Amino acid sequence: MSKRISRVNELLQREISEQMRRYYRSEAAPITISDVSTSVDLRNATVYYSVLGDDGAIHEAKVFFRKVGNDLRQRVSKVITMKYFPKLVFTYDPSLERGAEILDLLDELERESGSSEPTE
Repeated sequence: MSKRISRVNELLQREISEQMRRYYRSEAAPITISDVSTSVDLRNATVYYSVLGDDGAIHEAKVFFRKVGNDLRQRVSKVITMKYFPKLVFTYDPSLERGAEILDLLDELERESGSSEPTE
């Protein structure tokens, strides 16, 4: 990936998060923009998000992006000037959830191994 694409991805991620915080605070509180992947021609961008909560919260986030996705794109395009502003596609990213599960398993293993060691 080129440096330019990386910079565009970071800029989009930061600005989408800022616009969500500013204009959609109550609905977007449990949502985190985890990554943005822009195509080489800068015409399309996939916005990956994670959600704090259960399956219901994930569904609500999906509905939220379907409802405000175009408005969010317009708001971000007013702040970021590009020759072609990419079309945003919002996709749920379960990687943070998997990472939290792995950390919980590691903590559990550490507690088990700590309790089985003899004390002095």
